[in-house]
Amino acid sequence: MLSTDTDILREAESWARAGKGVALATVVETWGSAPRPVGSHLAIDEVGNFLGSVSGGCVEGDVIAEAVDVIADGRPRLLEFGVADETAWRAGLSCGGRIKVLVERVG
Repeated sequence: MLSTDTDILREAESWARAGKGVALATVVETWGSAPRPVGSHLAIDEVGNFLGSVSGGCVEGDVIAEAVDVIADGRPRLLEFGVADETAWRAGLSCGGRIKVLVERVG
């Protein structure tokens, strides 16, 4: 079972309070057949531990890699995945839709 948004946000806050670098990825836009709705969250710590989902597993690997960079440099990123994008096929988003994911450092 997926964790609730409240669980994910609480865990991100807990990690940050423990002194870990943390990023939060949030689905901010979808089009067509998207695996997760707008507002879905993925919390990631500085070593790549994570909780939640932004795509049901399709693009999490790429989002986690970007999140580690966001934690390191503090610059948020807006990531876009879709079937017309070769990266999306490599990452596994083959559902026919498009998603935009905002990745921001927590704290």
